[in-house]
Amino acid sequence: MSIELPEAKILAEQMNKELRGKHIKSCHLQDYEKLQRIGMLNKDIKDFDQLVNGEIESVISRGNVIRVKLNNGTNLILDPEYGGEIFYYTCGRTMVSRKFHLKVDFSDDTVLTVRLTSMGVIQAMKDDDLERSYVYRRDFNPEVLSPIDEEFNFERFSKLLADNNRALKSVLVGKDAVVVGLSNSAFQDILYRARLHPKRKASELSIDERRALYDAVRHVLQERIRLNGKDQFLDLYGNQGGYTPAMGPNMKQQNCPACGNPIEKLSIGGGQVYFCPKCQVEK
Repeated sequence: MSIELPEAKILAEQMNKELRGKHIKSCHLQDYEKLQRIGMLNKDIKDFDQLVNGEIESVISRGNVIRVKLNNGTNLILDPEYGGEIFYYTCGRTMVSRKFHLKVDFSDDTVLTVRLTSMGVIQAMKDDDLERSYVYRRDFNPEVLSPIDEEFNFERFSKLLADNNRALKSVLVGKDAVVVGLSNSAFQDILYRARLHPKRKASELSIDERRALYDAVRHVLQERIRLNGKDQFLDLYGNQGGYTPAMGPNMKQQNCPACGNPIEKLSIGGGQVYFCPKCQVEK
């Protein structure tokens, strides 16, 4: 399951609570060769040795990316945005999954495991090298809005939309998006709640439509955080999330709950987008 902004925030807050102050005893990697070949993991696995004997100072997230900062000038960067699992185990607790790409053992015999189930990133990096990480540079860029920050207000978001003559998908999702942390899953849900067709351009939206889009972004992200993530998400302890998207692949061959019209799908921006052609009219 994809880890978008809400799930990354949930994991980071749980990790910060559990891991802050812990001393790393050892790191173990397995089944990592494919990840290494396609640039999802350090080319030199000895880079992970830099984490050993370090103490965790903090764990924070921005967008889809989680930064684990150590007191020795190193960092563990995690970005399981297209699918991943991060679990924490205390002594005597049964493992949720024995599969992992990275296992971090702490001096108090607790364990953190990280596994990518699709595209993503597991990187050990020094402070001075963080900007070499594409995902860190993308999501921790202060010039790009995070839709859960105080700076994300309607006036600023509305201007970004009005000045942007691109399709909504590219405006909200991807490397050139005006916000961080939204992927295709959230995009479909947000557009359905805002009653906007996926092919609409940002600059063509009326002031009321921009307001509806802003409100939908806020609602979807806040609800996913409140309900501990999407219903296919497992948090740090293996607990399942409780948020079911109003629109997305879960609505395949279903009827719209609002109007009863059959749900359709489009191929947009390299992905499938589900929508209701009656509630989300193309103008």
